[in-house]
Amino acid sequence: MESKVSEGGLNVTLTIRLLMHGKEVGSIIGKKGETVKKMREESGARINISEGNCPERIVTITGPTDAIFKAFAMIAYKFEEDITNSMSNSTATSKPPVTLRLVVPASQCGSLIGKGGSKIKEIRESTGAQVQVAGDMLPNSTERAVTISGTPDAIIQCVKQICVVMLESPPKGATIPYRPKPASTPVIFAGGQAYTIQGQYAIPHPDQLTKLHQLAMQQTPFTPLGQTTPAFPGLDASPPASTHELTIPNDLSRSRAPREDLPCVTSCSSSHPQCPRCPGATCFCHQPHFSIPWPPAAL
Repeated sequence: MESKVSEGGLNVTLTIRLLMHGKEVGSIIGKKGETVKKMREESGARINISEGNCPERIVTITGPTDAIFKAFAMIAYKFEEDITNSMSNSTATSKPPVTLRLVVPASQCGSLIGKGGSKIKEIRESTGAQVQVAGDMLPNSTERAVTISGTPDAIIQCVKQICVVMLESPPKGATIPYRPKPASTPVIFAGGQAYTIQGQYAIPHPDQLTKLHQLAMQQTPFTPLGQTTPAFPGLDASPPASTHELTIPNDLSRSRAPREDLPCVTSCSSSHPQCPRCPGATCFCHQPHFSIPWPPAAL
């Protein structure tokens, strides 16, 4: 991109990238691609939309300055039309602004903001559009999102001024472009076959995941507790039992049904001076003690 500005305006070929959600992309593509085809023909700009099953898509607009601004105007007015149509079935009284998100190299954002925010303030006041520069870079890139909100006319004027700033201050160093990641698709296994969920349907998945699932099912299953582990003959898998003593208050111990396998010491009193838990001739605990054999992991 040449950083050349003529007296009549910009005299360069521009490439501007926009970040859009799936619904926004669908709006500018239109039915059978008719809307984007019309935008390309009437503006003279090249409009490319990134492929892939992603929540976000990159829309790249390339061409002479006049073509770029015509394309932006058509996109902004299309979004305003979408907002108007959506409000016909809504109870909202105030009309939300049109919003576009530009993708800008982080090294150029300082010039766009200006010293003490002076440049971005100037752009806001002269165009009437709201401009916000993201503080963080987009994932796995050296680019930031610049959000522009307002009327279509305000957005067009704002984009023109942003382009002038970017041409006067080219990016420094290499730029790593932002590439949206595909949306993760749920995978389920049934009958030895892998399926991906697409809407309300389960679509058979490529063979790689199916083979991986089948291989996992062929492995030795877990050995039930108490049985001999095949890999270690003679080894008892059940954990050793140990004895744990519990002290239970008298008022609760009366409801306990006696069991032969859980011997207990009757309630301590002066008639039982040799209590195993209280040293000396006198017992002070006055509570029964139960010895319960139980696996350690269960406690």
